[in-house]
Amino acid sequence: MAMTKKRELDDRHLEGLFAAARATAPTPSADLMGRVLADAAEVMEGFAAPMRSPAGMVPASLAVRMIAAIGGGRTLAGLLAAAVAGVAIGAVSPEIVWTLSGGALGAEIGYDPNEFLPSYGDLLGEG
Repeated sequence: MAMTKKRELDDRHLEGLFAAARATAPTPSADLMGRVLADAAEVMEGFAAPMRSPAGMVPASLAVRMIAAIGGGRTLAGLLAAAVAGVAIGAVSPEIVWTLSGGALGAEIGYDPNEFLPSYGDLLGEG
């Protein structure tokens, strides 16, 4: 087995290699560039068309475009689930939320949420 001597490269040699690589930069063929531009034109045509409803007969309504803008039906379902959970947590007594969090939320709640709910006494008046 013959041992080959490894050639040590320093910065001067590396700069020479990089300069040679920059000088001989490959250029794409005209055929490749034509195919890339034809593909780009085809994709751009898809963006130019107005958004259509699933039936494809009439332009999409504002609601359909808004749902598509946020990511579709799955994203809308996630947002609605988070909103319902937020309303449910807000409707529950804040003391319960504070208790369940183990006091991690900081100071204890200083009001009673029942003060904000209507009651029969409000309808009768205080007089």
